[in-house]
Amino acid sequence: MAALPSEMTAIDMDAPGGPEVLKAVTRPVPEPAAGEVLVKVAAAGVNRPDIVQRKGFYPPPPGAPSIPGLEIAGTVVALGEDVDDAVMGQEVCALVAGGGYAEYCAAPVVQCLPVPDGLPLQEAAALPETLFTVWHNLFERAYAREGETALVHGGTSGIGSMAIMLGKLFGLTVIVTCGSDEKCDAALEIGAAHAINYKSQDFVEEVKRITEGAGVEIVIDMVAGDYVARNLQCLKEDGRHVTIAVQGGLEATINMAQVMSRRLTLTGSTLRARSVEFKGLLADEIEKTAWPYVVDGKLRPVMDQSFPLAEAAAAHERMEAGAHIGKIVLTV
Repeated sequence: MAALPSEMTAIDMDAPGGPEVLKAVTRPVPEPAAGEVLVKVAAAGVNRPDIVQRKGFYPPPPGAPSIPGLEIAGTVVALGEDVDDAVMGQEVCALVAGGGYAEYCAAPVVQCLPVPDGLPLQEAAALPETLFTVWHNLFERAYAREGETALVHGGTSGIGSMAIMLGKLFGLTVIVTCGSDEKCDAALEIGAAHAINYKSQDFVEEVKRITEGAGVEIVIDMVAGDYVARNLQCLKEDGRHVTIAVQGGLEATINMAQVMSRRLTLTGSTLRARSVEFKGLLADEIEKTAWPYVVDGKLRPVMDQSFPLAEAAAAHERMEAGAHIGKIVLTV
């Protein structure tokens, strides 16, 4: 194999701001530490946390690069210590704590998943962040079981579309909210059982109508703020409410007597700052339970648009405009 370059092109920023602060820069090619591989990146997913980081509100965890990007796909070109030689040359996709918007990215080998034949690397790069996030929150934190119903906000986002598809594969009924009739139609095509236009309908009333007053077992919420009290009205007794983002505000006022009398569970999580050990265990569970559906072609990301790495600013503009359906990726 040819010697690796010492420098690479990456996307980074000098200061927080709008999409225009994202600039192509030259950086040293990272050296994989023990337990890590170096991936020659073919594509990197663009996610909402990247935008929050760019605005200055979501700094990388200690030890992570300043370069944004939480998921990648590409070819393993170098190994750190204690990594099996068999991984060399493999096509993988990986969840990373940062550094994805670059020609090369180091990734813990335990956070890598093998890219199956027939899965383009652009699509592989669109899987890890949403698959890890949805699996952990829907199945491990909300304890979703076959036959249950979940309400998911942001139905055509990367997270929303993954929740629809995973839910359907594992026997859940998924109700989503979207911001337009067009997005509602798209969510139904992806596999949602019901899609509610939150701009023209009251989602609390619609959930009551759809469930004939019973409510749902689970809410996956990326809005927070004043949605939380409304979400709780959608839950059945013993329902579980999982917060995964706070796009609508950091604070919520809720009736705790309702939480007690109806035995509701409120939880939430962020994945980026969790340990490599935790993410490795999560990757292992996903590889055993959900990845077979990727291998046989039954689980594929909903793709919106791809942009060259140098056009990361345009990719961020597209995400912030809110018209996208599915995943946005950067190609290297």
